[in-house]
Amino acid sequence: MSDIQSIAPGSKAEILAQALPYIRKFHGKTMVIKYGGNAMTDPALQADFAEDVVLLKLVGINPVVVHGGGPQIENALKRLGKQGAFIQGMRVTDAETMAVVQWVLGGEVQQDIVGLINQAGGKAVGLTGRDGGMIRAKKLKMLDQADPSVEYDVGQVGDIVSIDPSVVKALQDDAFIPVISPIGFGENNESYNINADVVAAKLATVLQAEKLLMLTNISGVLDKNGELLTDLSARRIDELFADGTISGGMLPKIAGALDAARSGVKAVHIIDGRVPHVLLLEILTEQAFGTMIRSH
Repeated sequence: MSDIQSIAPGSKAEILAQALPYIRKFHGKTMVIKYGGNAMTDPALQADFAEDVVLLKLVGINPVVVHGGGPQIENALKRLGKQGAFIQGMRVTDAETMAVVQWVLGGEVQQDIVGLINQAGGKAVGLTGRDGGMIRAKKLKMLDQADPSVEYDVGQVGDIVSIDPSVVKALQDDAFIPVISPIGFGENNESYNINADVVAAKLATVLQAEKLLMLTNISGVLDKNGELLTDLSARRIDELFADGTISGGMLPKIAGALDAARSGVKAVHIIDGRVPHVLLLEILTEQAFGTMIRSH
């Protein structure tokens, strides 16, 4: 993007004018953005992300950021001499790991993102699912994909019971940008680590978001030959699950995206967080980046 200085002023005006129909179409609408992967660890991409979020807010779109933090949690556990374990793409979370997850996500990572957005001229506010009683959760029952009679104990990993979005709506209406850590609470005030993709998808549904945008480390959903699948229907996704094309960490991401699409979120996009300013390109231009998921 360093050659931006060489664009003639007339061309710049033309580019901005082309964004106008999208700004008009999405004005006042909510967009939930799952922020993770490389976009989160590369300083240049971090700055681009923060600028994109602030620009969206300034043109009247309401961004809500839900963040992950897998690599950061992994590093913190390593420093403590703990080895992270995963079952079917979900992190096994004992009490000690849960304490680490809480301070890494709700402290470190969330506040870094809040700082970046504020530095770019926005007004970000960090929340966990405890704030405003937002994310009620219960212990996740994880069944074996091959043999549903086998259940795994993944510790304090949560399944969402309900989301109360009133704190998010209150902040949005007041020019703030909510930044949410995927931590829920149970009926006995215990904490739960919840998959960030699942939180983003459920939040997009309860907020009746216009779009759910998931930033990832790949160009989108790829077929067996590594070709990008730009448009996926529910039926096609079922086929990709069945033949193992979609597996591991992509499972909760796609399952959550599909749920959101089926529950009224107009469009779900899985996009490449390694592309500079990918949010603006995806939302305010006709150029499609990544995979769009439709409910039918």
